[in-house]
Amino acid sequence: MQNSFYNFADPLEQLKQQSLYRSRCVQEGPQAVVLNLDGRQLLNFCSNDYLGLANHPAVCAAFQQAVNSYGVGSGAAHLICGHSTAHHALEEELAAFTGRSRALLFSTGYMANLGVISALLGRGDSLFADRLNHASLVDGALLSRARLQRYAHADMDALQTQLATCQSKALLVSDGVFSMDGDLAPLEKLAHLAAQYQAGLLIDDAHGFGVLGAQGGGVVEHFGLSQQDVPILMGTLGKAFGTFGAFVAGADDLIEFLIQKARTYVFTTALPPAVAAASRVSLQLVQTETWRREKLQQLILRFRSGAEQQGLPLLDSFTPIQPLLIGDSERVMAISKQLLALGFLVSAIRPPTVPAGTARLRITFSAQHQESQVDALLDVLAKVVR
Repeated sequence: MQNSFYNFADPLEQLKQQSLYRSRCVQEGPQAVVLNLDGRQLLNFCSNDYLGLANHPAVCAAFQQAVNSYGVGSGAAHLICGHSTAHHALEEELAAFTGRSRALLFSTGYMANLGVISALLGRGDSLFADRLNHASLVDGALLSRARLQRYAHADMDALQTQLATCQSKALLVSDGVFSMDGDLAPLEKLAHLAAQYQAGLLIDDAHGFGVLGAQGGGVVEHFGLSQQDVPILMGTLGKAFGTFGAFVAGADDLIEFLIQKARTYVFTTALPPAVAAASRVSLQLVQTETWRREKLQQLILRFRSGAEQQGLPLLDSFTPIQPLLIGDSERVMAISKQLLALGFLVSAIRPPTVPAGTARLRITFSAQHQESQVDALLDVLAKVVR
């Protein structure tokens, strides 16, 4: 008799019937705006490599040189013998970049959010979260066993009503740039409410770092806020920075506390030192090659202007994330497949990643895109979506 626990065929078939089944493609070669995917060359409009640094010659050279110095792996957790001079230098440079006392490297943004929230909260505490927050923030709340209270997207009146009745230790958590909508959190109001109600504030700026702000400092720089306004700041290195990993930046005591208590920091192997070395070069390029952000904004404006002329239903966003709302999961999958057949790689985003009835094409741009490629995308969208 077959063990029913291992019956995965039925739920998998159900996902296929609901147009919610996910499949992987196999990529050959480096990350770029033209990808070799499953043996075909495709125009790539779904990468988070916003500044085009993932295959930058200087970043690659730094990685290769560091491999000669450090080898491939770190060998252990940071607290054992895995914390190299490359890691330490990157942490110091990230702290200076964000205008904070210290920074702490994590292996991924997901692990950073889980580690921070579960270290700072426990049973009897409260966590207040935007309903469209990234899954890692939700999972961090669940792991901490704090009481999770979610408010409607960017609804500061609803948040204030919740905070007014809170009698426990509280933490506010929000994306800085919402990864599926491309809009920004109302950061000034969040900072004001956190201060008013003596709550902590954690901002996940995975999709803002490198892209927003005059120096690429992200959503906090965009709003002109400080460490006092936003005490806990998380950023990732695998998007605009083009490498891998994540960091949390804040006050000295906060970082020291996380070193002691964040389980996803304590109990995992450190990033390879070569990744840290490559990230240091990326950090320099983010700050010095401002033309990348300028060109990115020009491409976004060109796309939005063309989409408006064609009546394409874009969500309101000035970031590289440009969601085109379709609604139905089956239809968005059909459109994505049509685009693929025409040589355009555009992700179809469906529940549970986004709320039911809001399936969309998540179109993203890189500083490496050309205007002619944006125009080609607009032309094909006009034909396929309508």
